[in-house]
Amino acid sequence: MSFSDLPALLAEALAARGYEAPTAVQAAVIEPEAAGRDLVVSAQTGSGKTVAFGLAMAGELLGEDGRVVPTREPHALIIAPTRELALQVSRELIWLYGPTGARIATCVGGMDASKERRQLNYGAHIVVGTPGRLRDHLERGALDLSALRAIVLDEADEMLDMGFREDLEEILDATPPERRTLLFSATMPKPIVQLAKRYQKDALRISTVGEDRGHGDIAYQAVAVSPSDIEHAVINLLRFHEAETAILFCATRDNVRHLHATLVERGFAAVALSGEHSQSERNHALQALRDRRARVCVATDVAARGIDLPSLSLVIHVELPRDAETLQHRSGRTGRAGKKGTAVLIVPYPRRRRVESMLRGARINAEWIDAPTPEAIRAQDRERLLTALLAPVEIDEEDKAIAERLLAEKSPEEIAAALVRAHRAAMPEPEEMAERSHTDRRDDRQASAHREGFDDIVWFRMDVGRRQNADPRWILPLICRRGHITKNEVGAIRIGPNETAFQVPRALAAKFQAAVQRTATEDDDVRFEVSEGPVQQGGRGPQRNGPNRPSGPPRHQAKPYHRKGPPRGPRA
Repeated sequence: MSFSDLPALLAEALAARGYEAPTAVQAAVIEPEAAGRDLVVSAQTGSGKTVAFGLAMAGELLGEDGRVVPTREPHALIIAPTRELALQVSRELIWLYGPTGARIATCVGGMDASKERRQLNYGAHIVVGTPGRLRDHLERGALDLSALRAIVLDEADEMLDMGFREDLEEILDATPPERRTLLFSATMPKPIVQLAKRYQKDALRISTVGEDRGHGDIAYQAVAVSPSDIEHAVINLLRFHEAETAILFCATRDNVRHLHATLVERGFAAVALSGEHSQSERNHALQALRDRRARVCVATDVAARGIDLPSLSLVIHVELPRDAETLQHRSGRTGRAGKKGTAVLIVPYPRRRRVESMLRGARINAEWIDAPTPEAIRAQDRERLLTALLAPVEIDEEDKAIAERLLAEKSPEEIAAALVRAHRAAMPEPEEMAERSHTDRRDDRQASAHREGFDDIVWFRMDVGRRQNADPRWILPLICRRGHITKNEVGAIRIGPNETAFQVPRALAAKFQAAVQRTATEDDDVRFEVSEGPVQQGGRGPQRNGPNRPSGPPRHQAKPYHRKGPPRGPRA
């Protein structure tokens, strides 16, 4: 189906915005079999679903003349999980339905509620809002849904994840039973299916996941690094790509704050988005990205919902997403409207297997690469610099006058060198990364030759080994950080297939053990405990229980800890 089959005013609005043919999801919702029916639509972020549900509800909004039917109560309601997404949806519908004479009201948290009530009282054909604010207007009597003909739940899975189930149910219960319900969700978990069964009748299921954009416009890369090198990897990736706009995802607002401060200190033009920022601060940050005063945005998952930046070409997962759906939602901020984008996962060495499993579940074929080195970054800089300086430019008389004066006082080579230096001075320096040499992959990763102070030692063990990508480059900093000791207070490190043993002087063992207990959290996925000796290089290490446990006196085990959630990012 083409746009020519749509009402004339909508087709003209689409043509004016440069739309030539519908995307897969847009074509599916305007098929004759979808007309007038409830819909459950699975579509990925960036597939054109906002325009899709705008077209899908045209039959409920427009009269025979192609213009909206006069009304005081809204005929269509769109619910979105965040302010940014609701505002983005409102902007899209304004240009799409503008020629039809439709009035659109937006009701979102953080905005002037009294102004929104005046808009509703004046009359609106379409209302767009967030669950909490819409429920508030409904309970105060400012929002009348008695004449509603269509309701859209945009990114319904996210709204349920964010705890809006009660708000959604109260709003849906206040709508007429004959209204159409259009449910758009990137994923279809069980709560979404239950919601559809309760509030929809004979719903048509539409899925365009993998048909439209899918992952075709996003190049996925994974970079395995030492946990202590995560920030260095972020800096080098930003410098290597020099993207027009980039988004860095962290798990918590504290980590957003810390990474944002680090980047600003290093000379990057960066802004931050998290739950601690007010609406005006968020608007200021997004405007800075749109007018190119800032090129990097550090954000949490929820804060980045609804961000639509046409120039966004790089997404970096500084902290790993909790599941495949979150990975797709994050990465979907780039690679939109046929443009190419790159999504990079920064993977601490011990999390590689978990990430590989998540990528398989998401059917994403990511390329595993090394973090960009300073040499590779400087090579990229040279090519970009030559391209920029050799590009044709317009020169006025004042430029010529300054050029003539420079040539009179310096040679062309000196002027060109000064120009290159000025360009390079604006670029933050890349970071040196820890390299993984072939000698690091030996079974005995640290020589066990005698060292002064290690005549009397206690062996400890960690439940990671070669199969979990154990490497001294990240194991040694982890031991020091969790046990509050220095690297000079760690003796030999022996890495086996499934576990790693290391020495601590007996005089420090109690202190180390106590520190491990104090720093134990549910967010750590490496377990420490006292061991009888080094791991067995050919197989499993000393058994912790069972009939094959090595003989010897009972050991005193440190309290184990295990990481079960998303990785910890830069420390605040």
